[in-house]
Amino acid sequence: MIQTKKASLCPCGSQKAYETCCEPYHKTYHAPTAEVLMRSRYCAFVFGLVDYLYETTHPSNRSKHLKDEIAFTCKGLAWTKLEVLGCWQGMEKDKVGKVSFRASFVQEGKKGLHVEHSRFKRFGKAWMYLDGNIE
Repeated sequence: MIQTKKASLCPCGSQKAYETCCEPYHKTYHAPTAEVLMRSRYCAFVFGLVDYLYETTHPSNRSKHLKDEIAFTCKGLAWTKLEVLGCWQGMEKDKVGKVSFRASFVQEGKKGLHVEHSRFKRFGKAWMYLDGNIE
């Protein structure tokens, strides 16, 4: 289930308003750090922003059916909480970064947990999601 964007706290857990947190990155596609990109991607899953998720995936990992896979995930899960567990590198001057996180969701009335150790890499000046190991 996709949530609607309304004047409220950003779903990424920053305790900021969506309009001043992830929304600017959803419009420009240029997050300044790997963690900010990861948070904005989580928020994009919450809101069903398939194009943003596709465009912020590193070109080397954009499969032929990636948009369909993203859309299926967005429709099938209601994301409820994000917790960042740790970050390594991924700052404005780095070329690579890693972010570990835990995301809670509900699927068909059942609670679930997605734990991932994600890798990010710069592509030009933009941070991109490379891949992740899921627990």
